[in-house]
Amino acid sequence: MGTQALKAIATGQKLQDMTPKQQVAHLLDTRKGEIAKMLPRHLNAERLLKVAQIAVTTTPGLLECDVPSLIGSIGQCAQMGLEPNTVLGHAYLVPFNTKRKDGQGNERWVKSVQVIIGYKGLIDLARRSGQIVSIAAHEVHENDHFELVYGLDEKLEHRPSFDERGALIGFYAVAKLKDGGHSFEFMSRKQVEQIMAGTQSKGKYGPWKDNFVEMGRKTVIRRLAKYLPLSIEFQTAVALDGMASDGRDQMIDMLDPELPALPADTDPVAIESSAPEAPTFSSLTVRIEAAKDADMLDADATLIDLVQDADEREALREQYRLKRAELTGDIPS
Repeated sequence: MGTQALKAIATGQKLQDMTPKQQVAHLLDTRKGEIAKMLPRHLNAERLLKVAQIAVTTTPGLLECDVPSLIGSIGQCAQMGLEPNTVLGHAYLVPFNTKRKDGQGNERWVKSVQVIIGYKGLIDLARRSGQIVSIAAHEVHENDHFELVYGLDEKLEHRPSFDERGALIGFYAVAKLKDGGHSFEFMSRKQVEQIMAGTQSKGKYGPWKDNFVEMGRKTVIRRLAKYLPLSIEFQTAVALDGMASDGRDQMIDMLDPELPALPADTDPVAIESSAPEAPTFSSLTVRIEAAKDADMLDADATLIDLVQDADEREALREQYRLKRAELTGDIPS
């Protein structure tokens, strides 16, 4: 626990009177035992807690979120055995604004934390099943040599062209199984674009626009996963990822070591939509400009601190300031 949090507890300071950083440090420390019980053997509890604290420090927007949702999201990462917000690219903790109803049925905006699963995180979870030797996904272009045969004698052969590869025509994923067998799946570009059209961004901003190839790979791996012997952790990851992409509240409010944070009405392998990675300058520019009211604009503004480049962050803040003045009728100072 940090020095400030220790001082706060020693002096009898109440949780609600602590700063967000102190609350996070205190709650992580008090729930250390619960988190440790969830972890797979390859992940160390102390390291995960340090990673979580670094994530809060490097992503200021998380400190503005509901603290229980942050603790619950870290616990969910622990259950899946994924480290959030590291160079491994396994998972990301991202601020998320959603409307929730209170006890009287009134809607209000709530800032919570969403768990976004990265492409590499899905690969890692699939390999951990113990039944899969390797799994990978690739894109196919029209000038590549690509042979795909289904039926009694299935065959997949892909030799990328070393010259101009031409237009992108599809994606495939292939897995080698422990028993010596294999499984593969192919999706045409049109099929992937149909999935993209069903997401929150519809491909107009975010990773579908900026990283279409990687999102295509991620999508075809999900399709292949329906036929593989994968764990509940993988299925949970797919479900949470799809909910975030659709703009649905994951409702990870509090850490429960006994139950996975997977909605009872969610079919994890049926979700085809893909979730966004960290927001980009171009995606936030589009979102800020498209905002229809101040609440929507403020929700998008919480993501500005996730943009790495300082000049881009400053430009986005200025765009936000001018847009808010336009929406509210205030004259910018």
